[in-house]
Parts: sequence; C-alpha cells; structure tokens
Amino acid sequence: MTSRRKVIENLFKTGTLFGFGGLLWGNGASEAADTELALRPPGAFQNDKDFVQACIKCGKCVEVCPYDTLELATPGDGKAVGTPFFKPRDIPCYMCTDIPCTYNCPSGALDIKRLQKGNEPASINNTQIGVAVIHKESCIAFWGIQCDACYRACPLIDKALKIERKINERTKKHAYLLPVVDSDYCTGCGICEHVCIVEKPAIFVLPRSIATGKVGDHYIKGWDKSDEKRMKIKEPVNTDKKDIKSDLDYLNDDTDLY
Repeated sequence: MTSRRKVIENLFKTGTLFGFGGLLWGNGASEAADTELALRPPGAFQNDKDFVQACIKCGKCVEVCPYDTLELATPGDGKAVGTPFFKPRDIPCYMCTDIPCTYNCPSGALDIKRLQKGNEPASINNTQIGVAVIHKESCIAFWGIQCDACYRACPLIDKALKIERKINERTKKHAYLLPVVDSDYCTGCGICEHVCIVEKPAIFVLPRSIATGKVGDHYIKGWDKSDEKRMKIKEPVNTDKKDIKSDLDYLNDDTDLY
C-alpha cells in the first residue's frame, strides 16, 4: 500500500527543487490544465472546482485504499497538487463495498451521502466517478472480431455494460457482439478500460460532466407522463386572449394564422 507519508514527502522534495516550497503547494490548486478530466474517488463533488476547494489534501483516502488505486497529484500531473485521482489503465477503482476512501474523508470533499439514493443505505454502485466511452473505430468488436473482455469484467454486467448483437452484413453468416454503455448505471470505475486488450484502450472513462450531454428543458418526453407534467404552464399574464384556457390551448390555437 502506498504510504501517505512517503507521497507527501515526495511532494515537498519536488517543491524544494523548485525553491518555492509552500508557494508551489498553494499555487498547485490553480495549475490543473486538465483537472476537469481527473477521475476522483467515490463520493466526490461532480464539479471538480468544488472538489478541489473542499479537499484539504490530507491524503487519507489514498492511505486507506486497499488496491493502491488512488494517487496524490504532484507538480506536472496537470491536476491540483495534493488532490486524489486515479488512472484506470494502471489501476482502476475496484468498487470496495465498505468504501473506505469516502468514509475516511474529513473535509466533505468525499461524502458518503452522495452514494445514497433516497432513504436507501449508501452503495458503491451509486457512485458517479465518470462514464465509460467507446471509440468504435479502435474497438475490435466493431471489426467483427469476438471480444467481450470489458463486458465480462464489468462489476455491473448487463446493467452498466451490455452486449448488443448485430448481423455482420459483410459476411451474412456472423454476428457482431458490440459493447454498449448505459450511463444510468455506469459508475466510472474504469475496470473496462483496465482490461481492454488493444494497445491504447478503445473504452475509457471520462468524468460525467465531460462525457454526458444535456437535452434542455424545452424538450418534452411525450410518452413519459411524469415528464409531460412540465408542460402545464401557468396562465399567461396581461393577454387579450380572454378565451384561452391555458398556454397549451394557445400553442394549439392556429386561428390567428388565417
């Protein structure tokens, strides 16, 4: 297990080489050219700036990690110095059910409450470290070569990572077995990236804020009754159309078009 004392000692040694000591540590939080791409431990703030501000750089999460997954960022890592992160290709998050890194955080930067859903107990399966993304052009499954390494390794198999079967139109005899990520279940643990058999992983984890899009409130799922309720807008104010019962009636009223 990586010693927190040793990690911190290395940080200060590097600072001594630069001759700025404490200034280097203090300015490290603003270094972070690619800090938004950092993968943080379970229970972290989704906004990385919030995480960096809350993290006191104590290294306790790194110290208790049983797999040596977590590292403390040092100058040159491109992340806020002293903050924990991990590189899935090297060592992924192995989804400890007792979640020691989160429980041992004293500052709230990692919070066990963020791993709860409603009144249910905290679960590592609720973590949202990131989302796995597949580069189809370099995934050999999309070439027609059978490979399900990422699928078999996924801790939430058939939930976070599924296999989609598709006829190979080129041969008409074989089927593609294609990995498909479900972002509703993917935790971003990075085990899929770790086991990917190609030279540079064709499946890799990005922070959820980077990997996911946003539709916008103006789109409504007409087939979803709960989402359709958002269409119930209040009566318009100061309108001359006294006979309009609601905004929906107004939207459907085309009498003024003729």
